[in-house]
Amino acid sequence: MPTIFDALLDRFHFYLAGVDSDLVADAVARIDWHMPFRPLEPRALDCLRHLDRIAELAPQGARPLARFVAEHRNELRWGQTYTAADFGQAFIDNYGWLELFGTRGHFANDEVAAGLLVLGPGIVYPDHHHIAEEIYIPLTGGTEWRMGEGGFHLRAAGEIIHHESNVSHAMRTGKEPLMALYIWRDGPLAQKSVIGGTEGRN
Repeated sequence: MPTIFDALLDRFHFYLAGVDSDLVADAVARIDWHMPFRPLEPRALDCLRHLDRIAELAPQGARPLARFVAEHRNELRWGQTYTAADFGQAFIDNYGWLELFGTRGHFANDEVAAGLLVLGPGIVYPDHHHIAEEIYIPLTGGTEWRMGEGGFHLRAAGEIIHHESNVSHAMRTGKEPLMALYIWRDGPLAQKSVIGGTEGRN
């Protein structure tokens, strides 16, 4: 009998399959979707209080995924890479991620990691970078994103945001929370990001 984890993986896959992007289509095609289940103890975080609002904000195509996550939030294992010493307690109270599959997610995959990032309103996720290539798809709008030496730009729900290896990036939310789908590949899948811009940036 399918579990909630199977149902979540199906919704995640279904959403990605409907994204009109060659980059995303290539990523989806390279994933073996028959992944072993990894039993994990649930872990809740303070940022989960934003999930109901996120489910309201998500556009029609992303709403089934966002609603399902909101309904089953307490059955899932949420994680944080940082501590209050990195970005402050306000950030930690409004930040978390769910790795659906990867080296530490609900499904085991050593080649690619993917899941969902949650940020509360009025939060800055400072410049950081990592070896793995990253694809982001915001499932809610209203958040500004920065890449490399550029400034912050407002990104709409459903836009594709691509960070190549070691490209510095940052986000800052406005009056509404953010949920963003992410895919990491071609690098360490559980690496803690390096805080600050890439070498040579002031």
